[in-house]
This record gives sequence, structure tokens and C-alpha cells, in this order.
Amino acid sequence: MIWFSDDITLAAINATSEGNMAGYLNIEYTELGDDYLAASMPVGPKTCQHQGLLSGGASVALAETVGSVAATLCVDRAQYYCLGLDINANHLRKVEAGSNVYAVAKPLHVGRTTHVWQIHITNEQGQLICASRLTVAVLAKKRAV
Repeated sequence: MIWFSDDITLAAINATSEGNMAGYLNIEYTELGDDYLAASMPVGPKTCQHQGLLSGGASVALAETVGSVAATLCVDRAQYYCLGLDINANHLRKVEAGSNVYAVAKPLHVGRTTHVWQIHITNEQGQLICASRLTVAVLAKKRAV
């Protein structure tokens, strides 16, 4: 298992979405495996572009959100925090409003100062609609004097 703590729950992870973009986009964390974090997001008015299709920006927001949360779960959150350095995304298939998409973040590298995460987003038929790679920095929190 790659997670820093073994008492992480989906309820606790989902609670972190309240009052921020993950909550606004209705991202829901659905599974925490030994080496992956999965989430879903509805495709609708908050995530579609003007033609009624999933916006590439919404796919990137989903990928970065799930990857960043996964990275954060790998560090001691009392001492460190994770920030995105770079993300890329290849949009491979369209998705129409009224469905859901599903993201799975898996690590390619979990180092002391950087992580690299692969995030695959699929449609309801399990077809790959977006392949993304996220690099995050692991930064030390400033200590109170």
C-alpha cells in the first residue's frame, strides 16, 4: 500500500471537496485501492462546453483533483503538502451531457520531493476518453516559531 496512513476513508476524502472546485463539479471519490484512487464526475451544465459535450478543461480539472488528492494521501499531511507542477491531457473521445465519467489515478513515481501520477478518465462504457499525467511537488509546511 502506498498511502501514508491506513485509516483513510472515502467519507473523509469526500469531505475535503466541500466548498471548493471538487464540490462544485460534484466529483465523488468512489474507491481507494492499494495503489490507486478512483472518482466519478457527472457530465452536465457545470462540466460541458457550449455544444453540450464534456469540456476538456473539466477533464483536466478532474484529473488534477484526483491526482493531487492521491498524492496528498501519500505524505504526512502534518509536515507536507502537494502542489501541481505540470499536467498534460490527451482528449481521445467525446462525452455527451447526461452521463458520468470515471477517473483512476495511479502513481508512476512517488518520490520524496516529486510525484508523477497517471490519470485515466473513462466513459460509462469503460472507453478511455482522456489520458493525463500530473507531476506534483511535495513541499514542507513552514514550522511555527
